[in-house]
Amino acid sequence: MSINICTFKGRIGRDAVTRYTQGGKAVTGFSLAVDIGWGDNKATLWIECNIWGERGEKLAQHLLKGTSPTVSGELGTREHDGKTYITLNVREIEPEWQKEGAAKPAANEARRNAPRQQAAPVDDFVDDIPF
Repeated sequence: MSINICTFKGRIGRDAVTRYTQGGKAVTGFSLAVDIGWGDNKATLWIECNIWGERGEKLAQHLLKGTSPTVSGELGTREHDGKTYITLNVREIEPEWQKEGAAKPAANEARRNAPRQQAAPVDDFVDDIPF
């Protein structure tokens, strides 16, 4: 017997989209960027995640680009146009807002519609670091 359960923490690369099979079953998909390696060997692994059924339909509005959920499920691959894609059939998901101090879903919508601000240069904060 073998067990195929993987857990990943990553960043969503595109907003989740819910589609329906010909049989009417809902499947919500999003891409998850996971960093692998370190230093000069650091790379990004893209995983195509799918959540089946009503749970995916309800979560889709909260699975926005840039949020960082933790997902667990069955790892697989699929072929399309001569390329191999890594897939994850999501069984469990811990959305970012369930963690202490994270933005709530309503805040995600406000953040999504807010104008983008550039981060302040790191040099501006050097004098404020207490060590």
